[in-house]
Amino acid sequence: MKAIQLSQYGGPEVLKLVELDVPAPKENEVLLEIKAIGVNYADTARREGQYVIPTPLPFVPGAEVAGIVTAVGEQVKKTKVGDKVVTLLSSKRATGYAEYTVAHESGLIPVPENVSFEQACALPLQGLSAYHILKTMGRLEKDETVLIHAAAGGVGSLAVQLAKHFGAGNIIATASTEEKRSVAKQLGADVTVNYTEENWYERVLEATEGKGVDVALEMAGGRIFNDTLLCLAPFGRVVIYGVASGEQSRFYPSSLMAKNQSVIGFFLPQMMRKPALFQQSLVELLKLVGTGKLKLTIGGTYPLEEASQVHELLQGRKTIGKLILQP
Repeated sequence: MKAIQLSQYGGPEVLKLVELDVPAPKENEVLLEIKAIGVNYADTARREGQYVIPTPLPFVPGAEVAGIVTAVGEQVKKTKVGDKVVTLLSSKRATGYAEYTVAHESGLIPVPENVSFEQACALPLQGLSAYHILKTMGRLEKDETVLIHAAAGGVGSLAVQLAKHFGAGNIIATASTEEKRSVAKQLGADVTVNYTEENWYERVLEATEGKGVDVALEMAGGRIFNDTLLCLAPFGRVVIYGVASGEQSRFYPSSLMAKNQSVIGFFLPQMMRKPALFQQSLVELLKLVGTGKLKLTIGGTYPLEEASQVHELLQGRKTIGKLILQP
C-alpha cells in the first residue's frame, strides 16, 4: 500500500511516499480502507519531533481517518466488513497517512448516511477538541462570555459554532486577517478582534465592558497567552491546547489567586481513557453535522502524494478550515 512516512525530523520535505505492507488487524481491531485523512498541527509537530509525546522513527503520521471496514480481527463484536466509520487513531500508532490502517473497535464511530467521509474525518480531532475544551475543561455555562483565538481555523471555527450551540452569551473571536474575521463572524461570533495589533486585549475588554471573558481558548503561547490572561474575568478559565508559536510562556501562578482564575491544559488523546465520553460526544457532533447545525469548512482536498505541500500550506497560515488528504 502507499503511505507517507518520515525517517528523520525536519521540514515538509522529510515526508516521503513509500510502499508498505497492508497491516493485519489483531484482536479487537479492524482493517480500514481509508477514504479521507484529516491534516492537523499535531502532524506537523510529530514531523518536527516537537510533539507532546515522543515520535519514533520511521513514522507514518496521521491520527484522524474515515473509511470502510475491510477485515475484522478476533473478538470484534459490533463491527462488520463494509461498515463506514470514523476514528481517532492511537497517538502511539497513528499511521493515518496511508491507504489502509488498523484501528481498535472501541474507537470506531459509524458515519451517518448524510455525512461524507471528508466531513466525518474533519471532526475527531478538532471537533472533539472544541467540544471538550468548551464543556469538559472550560466548563462553559449558559450566557457566559467566550474568547476564541484562531477562530477561522479548524478548532476555532467549530468552537465558535459550538459555543453558540451551548448557549454562550457573547462570543469574541480573534484572527489575523479581515477575511478570517469575516468567516468567524459568519459562523456566529459577536465580536471579532485582530490579535496581531498592539494591545489587542483592550478591544476584548471593551467588548465586555471591562468585565473580561469567562472562558478563553488559547493555542498560540508566548505573548498571546500572557495577553489572554489580561482578558480574563473573575473565576475565568484559560484552556491551553497548543503552542503554535513555539514560544513557551512565563507567568506567576500566584497572580491567578486575586480573581480566582484558572489555567487548564487540554490534550485530546487523554480523552481516549474515557471511551464512553469520547463516543458520546463524537456521535453528537456527527448528528449536528448531518442536520446542518454544525457547518464544516473544508479548506481543500489533496492527493496523499501531496502531503508535504499540504503541511507547507497549513504552517504558512494561509488556509481557512480543514485540510484533507485522500489516498
